[in-house]
Amino acid sequence: MGILSGNPQDEPMHYGEVFSAWNYLMVANKDIADSQVLLSHVGDDDLKKLLHESIEAGKGEVKQVAELLKANGIAQPPAAPEPPSAELNDIPVGARFPDADVAATASMALATGLVTCSKIMAQSIREDIGMMFGQFHIAKAALSAKYLKLTKEKGWLIPPPLHHNKSIDD
Repeated sequence: MGILSGNPQDEPMHYGEVFSAWNYLMVANKDIADSQVLLSHVGDDDLKKLLHESIEAGKGEVKQVAELLKANGIAQPPAAPEPPSAELNDIPVGARFPDADVAATASMALATGLVTCSKIMAQSIREDIGMMFGQFHIAKAALSAKYLKLTKEKGWLIPPPLHHNKSIDD
């Protein structure tokens, strides 16, 4: 039996795992609040549905990471308060975020989350922590694919310059 080779949940977290989980929880709480604010700006029903899915997924992640920190005696960061909801028509047109921008913002948050999950997975020596963030990573990748499909279908995607492989004879 080697060092740290028993039940992972009985092993201590190392400082990198502690900070990363704590920071992830803080950012996840903020992402939920941001998504709730953006929801008030959205007119497209498909985008609303995806934002609700993002919020629920985020809440599930928050619950799991909060339980991990609590089980290891680590104080949790403060959570952002739930923002008040507003009706789309109550927001002046010049102050509204367009649906395309909301979709891009949500996609950007997911992309950042994917990178963060990968980093935490790579630094974890506790298998349970690495696996938990691996599950988050898979869920974020699937949700990202839904946002990509939606932005393409709605014509909201702004692609980078596209490379067309042309032969010299053309």
